[in-house]
Amino acid sequence: MTTRDAVRARGRRPGGEDTRSAIIDAARKSFAAKGYDKTSLRGIAREAGVDPALVHHYFDGKAALFAETLDVPVNPAELIERITTGDVDRLGWRIVETFLGVWEPAERRDALVALVRSSMTSEEAARMLREFLGREVFGRIAASTGAPDPQLRGALAASQMIGLVVARYVIKVPALAEATREQLVERIGPVLQHHLVDRSPGPE
Repeated sequence: MTTRDAVRARGRRPGGEDTRSAIIDAARKSFAAKGYDKTSLRGIAREAGVDPALVHHYFDGKAALFAETLDVPVNPAELIERITTGDVDRLGWRIVETFLGVWEPAERRDALVALVRSSMTSEEAARMLREFLGREVFGRIAASTGAPDPQLRGALAASQMIGLVVARYVIKVPALAEATREQLVERIGPVLQHHLVDRSPGPE
């Protein structure tokens, strides 16, 4: 019996575009019902009626699948690798540069603005985004430095960047909306660097 025959014998859906869509639909429902942290790829596969291996075949982990359900045209793993690769002394600046690079193109901005707006009006959307950013984005960035209190550091960095994108792209505060990317990188980079890397001096 072939692998495909075995999958069919178990009543599971074979691979194909319909399968990919079924996985996305099941993931969207699961993230909405359980939040990001409590959703598992195995549970999504069960809900979609597919073998768990197919989920891994189509999507590079839970973070990538979550981004797909939100229709966000970025791969979180690629962003994290770009940010954490390189000199830690420039980490804060790379975060701002990378995030602004994601938001600047008009074809991405509409989807991202819609995501932020939904998180402001829906507790369900806010919980998913909060857990995703905390675990998969800023949590991983903070952990990569080896500094103490990575959860607090990641949360502080997240608050800074979320505040920036809301003010620049959603509310469109004039000074921020009109600032160049280079200006924002140089102004905000040191703030993120302090949150994520700098140690406070110990007691004398």
